[in-house]
Amino acid sequence: MSPRNPGVSLDLDWISKVRVNTQAVLRRAQHIQGLKLPKNQWQTAWLLKALTCIDLTTLAGDDTPSNVHRLCMKAIQPVRHDLLQSIDVHSKGLTTAAVCVYPARVADAVTLLRSASSSLPVASVATGFPAGQTPLETRLLEVRTAVADGATEIDIVINRTLALTGQWEALYDEIQQFREACGDAHMKTILAVGELGTFTNVYKASMVAMMAGSDFIKTSTGKEAVNATYPIAVVMVRAIRDYFLCTGHKVGFKPAGGIRTAKESLVWLTLIKEELGSDWLCPQLFRLGASSLLADIERQIYHQVTGQYVAYCELPMA
Repeated sequence: MSPRNPGVSLDLDWISKVRVNTQAVLRRAQHIQGLKLPKNQWQTAWLLKALTCIDLTTLAGDDTPSNVHRLCMKAIQPVRHDLLQSIDVHSKGLTTAAVCVYPARVADAVTLLRSASSSLPVASVATGFPAGQTPLETRLLEVRTAVADGATEIDIVINRTLALTGQWEALYDEIQQFREACGDAHMKTILAVGELGTFTNVYKASMVAMMAGSDFIKTSTGKEAVNATYPIAVVMVRAIRDYFLCTGHKVGFKPAGGIRTAKESLVWLTLIKEELGSDWLCPQLFRLGASSLLADIERQIYHQVTGQYVAYCELPMA
């Protein structure tokens, strides 16, 4: 991970003056989507970059130790070894950025990865995921439990009520407490942007989260009706850029929810490169929250190597 974001004092004057130009955001997002994407071997290189930025995730009600075992094995070896040999990257130690599970499954993931001699980080959602509506003490306990079980990254979710009613100081205080409960674990703050109503609220929530010490800001839980969209991403990464220019602290960005195809991952990489620059094109500052994306990336790499598309059933499952 990148150096921690220490946070800064809450600047309510800055927050109160924020206004987002909706039409300009939509035009910028449309422009980025229209940019030419890499092809052939360059596309493969970008897909491998995207692969290393994936938080490979399972957040299902029927998660079991065996599901987590399979997820961890796929994260350690995300693409078939013979395919990596064909493009001469088999010795690069390619893995996903992390695995992400519920707090109850953290110990399973940590035990499995240690037994496999892997240093892959384990991330855990927490703080009443996905709604964030449980009592504060319960949410703090959930963070501490996940960290005690070995999670090195915590994906917290904000209480959207505080954002929607403009209680920015209360939101700042809550996130600061989550940050303290995380200890040395890096904290990603989920804004659940599909429930914030306006781009202006998205920007304000992004800035308050960063001021409170978030190491990453994340779009969604994946459970909302609207998840990661390019216009929302433009607003959030512009907030990241403004925060960096004012404080010198780099904060990461994680889109999540509905990202399923290799082509989409290329657009996300392009957006980050255009808006934040190449420094952010690394797992320390950019993550893709996804469960099914990896299968399509592997399928596209198979096509690049063989000239044919393979059925999903012929690729190892995550």
